[in-house]
Amino acid sequence: MKKIRILSIVVLAVFCVMSFGLSAVSAKTIKIGVIGPMNFSQGVGHWNGATMAAEKINAKGGVNVGGKKMMIELKKADSNEHLSITDATNAMERVITYDKADFIVGGFRTEAVLAMQDIAMDYKKIFMGCGAATKSICDRVGKDYDTYKYWFRVTPFNANYLVKTNFMHLHMIATKFRKEFGVMKPKVAIVGEKQAWVEGMIKAATGYLPKMGMEVVGVWRPSQTATDVTAELSAIQRADADIIFTIFSASVGITFAKQVGELKIPAVMAGINVEAQKDGFWEATGGMGNYVMTMNTYARDVEYNELTKPFVDGYVKRFGETPTYTADTQAAIEMLVWAIEKAGTLNSDKIVPILEKYEADGTSGHFKFDKNHDPMWGPGYLTSLGVQWQNGKLVGVWPNNWVAAKGAPAVTYKGVIDYIFPPWVIAKHKK
Repeated sequence: MKKIRILSIVVLAVFCVMSFGLSAVSAKTIKIGVIGPMNFSQGVGHWNGATMAAEKINAKGGVNVGGKKMMIELKKADSNEHLSITDATNAMERVITYDKADFIVGGFRTEAVLAMQDIAMDYKKIFMGCGAATKSICDRVGKDYDTYKYWFRVTPFNANYLVKTNFMHLHMIATKFRKEFGVMKPKVAIVGEKQAWVEGMIKAATGYLPKMGMEVVGVWRPSQTATDVTAELSAIQRADADIIFTIFSASVGITFAKQVGELKIPAVMAGINVEAQKDGFWEATGGMGNYVMTMNTYARDVEYNELTKPFVDGYVKRFGETPTYTADTQAAIEMLVWAIEKAGTLNSDKIVPILEKYEADGTSGHFKFDKNHDPMWGPGYLTSLGVQWQNGKLVGVWPNNWVAAKGAPAVTYKGVIDYIFPPWVIAKHKK
């Protein structure tokens, strides 16, 4: 019995030492969950951007947390949120409880992000959104601060500002129609995928575009995964649209652009087409996506400031493609690190008030949070770009001497060039 008791004490002692050792090892890293649809481009962007940030920070010795250096350890969480909200919530639960994430970055589809946000808030985990634009996600912070204060959106700016930015893109194109073709009241077809984030944009467009001197000739709502849109395009062609305002975040953006190009429909496309933001769009459409314009965060030859080019060039060199906006997980992690070092702790309640005061130039413009933890928009802050496919190259075409207010200086960025019309549109109006 005595031998058994001694053996038990030894085993218990070894277990305690091992447990202490494991805890010590675990405490040496800051675990950041990177959550997104990892089998889709948006999730790939999430992971790639986070990887660049983590490697850069770790190469400099890690994060100074109250005088102690800690390295960043990324935890990948596949939300599969394009296809399943349940998968997304399970992924969030798992990355917090099993992977022991201290913080989370990512998220893309609004419906899934709202559900994942609730889980992160229950655990009091700072969740920095890098994908969903719906304004109501951040409005929760203002309505119930104590619950939702751990949520911050890094990219994109909210859907209200997306609408305003797209309206400026449409205004630029409409002005060119009037000047070059004498079309004083361009006709606009609105085409948006069947998703919640699109609803507000369509409502705003149908109400406001006529006030901008444009005529809305119809609204079409294909599935986000539609593989054939000939019915919609036939109707749009019958409506004699000059401009097609697209609102796409998924694969329908490829289908639509390819079929417009194949049919040579004499209308220009502008708006949001997430697939058109990617280098692979040209190949995916067989070159039929030429002249498509979309809102985007990055273009290889455009610089918001001196930070943009090193990031874009480094991303292209590392991953072989231009970063999409979801790659701004890199910015989210850098913001987190700044706040952690200021707070000297990993305690979310102490980090939140510091993060709220963050303001600095970033790779996609000047960043500052508003009272609802939404990024500020407009001249001097984030504006994004209008980009167009021109003969196999994605180039920046907006802002190109954008005067946001009377008497204000014009806004443009290094590398922005002129927008051009497709030859078949020119042919239609030059008859």
